[in-house]
Amino acid sequence: MPDPAQRIRAALSQVESLRLAQQAEPRLAKTVGQVKQLQNRRFAGSYRDLMADRTYEPASRFFLDELYSDRDYADRDAQFARIAGALQKMFPSKLVGTAVALAELHALSETLDDAMARCFNTKTAGGEAAAYVAAWRAVGRQPDRDAQLRVVLGIGKDLDRLTRTPGLRLMLKMMRGAAQSAGMGDLQRFLETGFDTFAAMSKAKGGQGSAHFLALIQEREAALIDVMFNAPPAQAAAQLQGFVDQGRLHG
Repeated sequence: MPDPAQRIRAALSQVESLRLAQQAEPRLAKTVGQVKQLQNRRFAGSYRDLMADRTYEPASRFFLDELYSDRDYADRDAQFARIAGALQKMFPSKLVGTAVALAELHALSETLDDAMARCFNTKTAGGEAAAYVAAWRAVGRQPDRDAQLRVVLGIGKDLDRLTRTPGLRLMLKMMRGAAQSAGMGDLQRFLETGFDTFAAMSKAKGGQGSAHFLALIQEREAALIDVMFNAPPAQAAAQLQGFVDQGRLHG
């Protein structure tokens, strides 16, 4: 099994290769952006109720911004790859696994988005949602879709567990200056934001706030995956379009 630094570098090298290929094909790069924007609006629509809830809004926003975003992470990736070898020295061991999972999730998501864009036909009858469903089914790879969801949930569970580690939040705060100096600012921000978000949520709902939130993510995303693969195409497109429209209104 490669060590954490090797796994992070391998994942981010894969992302960089995809990014370079897209830069060489402007039309492909534009379509990747279109796919990501649709996914971002879909997530916002799927979880509009949680974003309106004071308990779950920060966690929903964290997932939307960090795991389902259409942002360009090139700067973060470059920093992350550069300091991969220092992770085990700079960060507590309990955080290193979360960092590895984040990098590998990023690579898997970018690979799937690239594959979707290559199959995405904007002239598909029925509009953008129908084109997305058709591309999804052309790509297939259901095991990868299921794995993507498992890793997202795993990162959430890791962050929830980390909030229960005595002294870890203080340690993260004390590391802030050193992390910035070492070029780890984006990773530090991700960990601090995730830690604080889950720490606050875990105290809500009788101490079950985080568990309830992650259960909803699992239920809704698994249901969406099932619809995208198995429902009649028109039904899948209509459901997807409904979420996208809600997400557009929310934004």
